[in-house]
Amino acid sequence: MRDSLCYLQHMRNAMAARGVTEDLPDIWYDIPAFYFAGPASVVGPYEDVTIAPGSTWFDFELEIAAVIGGTGRDLAPHQAQELIAGYTLYCDWSARDLQALDRGLGIGQAKGKDAGTTLGPFLVTPDELPDHAFDSPFDIEVRASVNGVLVGSGTTGKMDWTYGEVLSYASRGIPLEPGDVIATGTIPTCTLIEHFNALEPDAPTFPGWLAPGDVVELTAAGIGTTRQRVVAGVDPWPLAPRPRA
Repeated sequence: MRDSLCYLQHMRNAMAARGVTEDLPDIWYDIPAFYFAGPASVVGPYEDVTIAPGSTWFDFELEIAAVIGGTGRDLAPHQAQELIAGYTLYCDWSARDLQALDRGLGIGQAKGKDAGTTLGPFLVTPDELPDHAFDSPFDIEVRASVNGVLVGSGTTGKMDWTYGEVLSYASRGIPLEPGDVIATGTIPTCTLIEHFNALEPDAPTFPGWLAPGDVVELTAAGIGTTRQRVVAGVDPWPLAPRPRA
């Protein structure tokens, strides 16, 4: 499982929410970003989701994932796209406070992304989606709501990196295999972090981080809807810091 970042506006919005510059370094325009996700964290589209241990800034991200149906390595973008068996909704549950700790290490995502990953409710084959082509990603409407209140909406077509390009990059030096899942990253506005303002955390425009009992509903036209209840997590076992050398 890999989670990419194909919508650079999501990253710009998230950076602005943290009170830092919205200008992305050049590397974001040179190669598609992704991190490895944990298959053991996968939950079904209607199952409860447990808040990450120790997190009070729990969030969701509405994404669309490609599921691989063939094998290939060192692929050109058009070859990589031909390996896609279908698409499904993908929710990247994120502990934003733990993610900030991960960021301090500077080596990638870790416990901020381990709480859960939702797949479903259906696997939709490429021919069932409109305008599906190598150089023209399908464009469908998506919506994200919490407790029946709309949080964000948008369309999938405005990708800075296409599926073919992301899969081609992922296949460099390593084969893609049937069952591999590669997500596109968050469709802009379809996550809580983009509506947060670090300079004004209690602003009335921010609906608040997820809490036990909240119900998150994600919809993608032609793919389906996931509906999940958030439940309380456990307290983490404390670890003593190491002595400084």
